[in-house]
Amino acid sequence: MDIKIKSLEHRYQARSPFERLALYDINITIKEGTYVSIIGHTGSGKSTILQHLNGLLKPTKGSIQIGDYMIQSGKKHKDLKAVRKLVGIVFQFPEHQLFEETVEKDIAFGPMNFGVSEKEAILKARQCLEIVGLPESILKKSPFDLSGGQMRRVAIAGVLAMGPEVLVLDEPTAGLDPKGRKEIMDLFYRLHKEQNLTIILVTHSMEDAAKYSDEIIVMHKGTVAMQGSPREVFNEADKLASLGLDLPETVKLQQLLADKGLSSNEISLTLDETVKQIKALIGEVVSK
Repeated sequence: MDIKIKSLEHRYQARSPFERLALYDINITIKEGTYVSIIGHTGSGKSTILQHLNGLLKPTKGSIQIGDYMIQSGKKHKDLKAVRKLVGIVFQFPEHQLFEETVEKDIAFGPMNFGVSEKEAILKARQCLEIVGLPESILKKSPFDLSGGQMRRVAIAGVLAMGPEVLVLDEPTAGLDPKGRKEIMDLFYRLHKEQNLTIILVTHSMEDAAKYSDEIIVMHKGTVAMQGSPREVFNEADKLASLGLDLPETVKLQQLLADKGLSSNEISLTLDETVKQIKALIGEVVSK
């Protein structure tokens, strides 16, 4: 299921004295099964795009096609529930959306809201709890008796239980320590690979964008400023700087090495790539 965004524009409080242009001239195609990161300075329009992907916001102009579903400006849409089943959104601090008296009921709520029987929804709750790495023993507990990290995993399990084909992540690791952040990001990447889930990640972390993405979209002042593979995007250091964006630490280290005369033909995006590259550069120096 591809996602095609054509000539998308969104204005908050349109046709009022407080009208504000948030998005314009957005033309993006996201292929099924890809991992796309959206980066950009605060206020660049990242989260506004995400809210269009399952109809939380409607286009002022243009259209969004999600598989066979079309959301267009100026038209009423009766099938948004079907779209919202296909596209699951994990917002910042998703644990704030927990509300049921037990973990089991909270995870089962979404599937039941989409017409799944209680028995099947409870089975899904158990399966999704295992997927996010939590034990069945917490199913009958109140979600509010869990740790913050466990609560976040329960909230993610609730989104997964609805069986989305696209998972939209809006800064999903906000507030987590480095270990917790890596565990959650690795979980999403595993789901992407094992279930062929399309992942759309909004992040301020250049490291995460570099490590996990097939493609990066750079937003600036409400429109797309750059788009390409992580290597293509992070090779444009000067342009990124002009947009107020930083580079991954691995690329910064590579630049420092280049300043010392130790340059390489290809940028390294992960720690493993950086280690291999440094070993190769040291080997070249030693052999001279």
